Formats: sequence, structure tokens, C-alpha cells
Amino acid sequence: MRRSEAPLRKNNSRGQGARLGTLRKDPKARAFIEAADHYLEAIGYTEHGFRHADIVSRIASRILEELGYSAHEAELAAVAGFLHDVGNMAGRRQHHTHGALLAREIMEDMGYPFADIGRVMTAIVMHEEDEGVLRPDPVAAALLIGDKSDVHRSRVRTTSMLKDDIHDRVNYAATESELTVRAEPRLIDLSVTIDTRISHAMEYFEIFLTRMSACRKAARALSAEFQLHINGHRMA
Repeated sequence: MRRSEAPLRKNNSRGQGARLGTLRKDPKARAFIEAADHYLEAIGYTEHGFRHADIVSRIASRILEELGYSAHEAELAAVAGFLHDVGNMAGRRQHHTHGALLAREIMEDMGYPFADIGRVMTAIVMHEEDEGVLRPDPVAAALLIGDKSDVHRSRVRTTSMLKDDIHDRVNYAATESELTVRAEPRLIDLSVTIDTRISHAMEYFEIFLTRMSACRKAARALSAEFQLHINGHRMA
């Protein structure tokens, strides 16, 4: 999974692919994602639109595929990844709980079973690192890791605030990121290349410390180990 823009391997389930394709084209889902991203843009946040939604969806699904979970659970992780930030349309605070409710509405319209809707709702609530993965649910764990691993300069909307905004500076300094998943041994490794002329590697570790802690907890829910490498050096 190299770089945020890199294509990921397609899922082998035709039914799953068809339903995910329908979701990604769903007018309500797309309107909610667009509205959420417009709000975040207005308050100066990094990109949380279709690019981020699609990347997190594919990474979350791929994590479960590589670790041997079912195609059905991989599909739910993909759905959760695509919809996880729609709650930002109602404001940044509690966006994860708002997002879970909005995702329920979209999934009900698409005819998903209530049990599947519940798992996706739980995963969306849990993707905030303050909530963490409170129970060992693979869908929630994969979503959290997928979301936190999307660090890349393409998420920065403008370079005008790099000097004053550490989040923009760190994201813009991340010229490459790669998430590697291995089933044996069960390992999830996030490798980030930081341009130290823009931001020191320790700045990344400083602002993402709580996120990396949440990723380790999520990896344990998948019976795996999470590692972070910055410029080839293991940080966690």
C-alpha cells in the first residue's frame, strides 16, 4: 500500500465489489462526504473528502483480507472506511457519533442487514482515538488503522500555513507512506518518509503519539503487532 494514491488489489468477491461500487456512487453518501469536507475546509482542516474516504475504505478492507478475515468482514470495513467521516457535516465535535447515525441511514437505504449496520456504526464511533477499540472487533480495528495511516502531503489544501500549523507541516512533509500487512508473523507496519527540511521526524511522533497508541491497541484486537517506521527508523 505505497503512497496514498496507489491502487490496491481488488477484492475477489464480485458481489462485494458490486455493492461497494454502488455505495461509492450513492448520491446521499457522496453529498454527505462533500458537505463534511467543505465544513472542514472552512475551519482549516486537512482534506477529508473523497480521496481520504476511498483510501481509508480500501486500506481497511485490505488489512482484513491480508490477515485472513472473511470477505464479508472486509466489505464492512470498506463501507465503514468510506463513510467514517460523514459526521463532520454536523461539526467536528462528536463527528464520529453523528457519522455513525448518518451511515445507518445510508446503509438502511441500501438494504444492509441490521447486524451489519450495527458493526459499521460501532466501527465509525471507535475510529476516534479517544474512543479506541473497546472490544476486539476486526472491522473497527481495521478502520482505525486505515484512518490513522493516511498521512501524506496531498491532504494539505494550502501551503500558506505550514510555518504556523504543525499538522499541515507534518502532513506536507510526508512525501511517501506505505502500510504493509503480513499474515505470518501477524504484523502491520506503517512506514513514512518525512522531508526533514519541512518538518522534523519527531514532530510527526509528537502529534501522532496518541494515534499510534490507538493503532497498537487496534492491532492487538487483530492479534497482530503494529510498528511505525519514519525514514527507516523504528519509532513504535
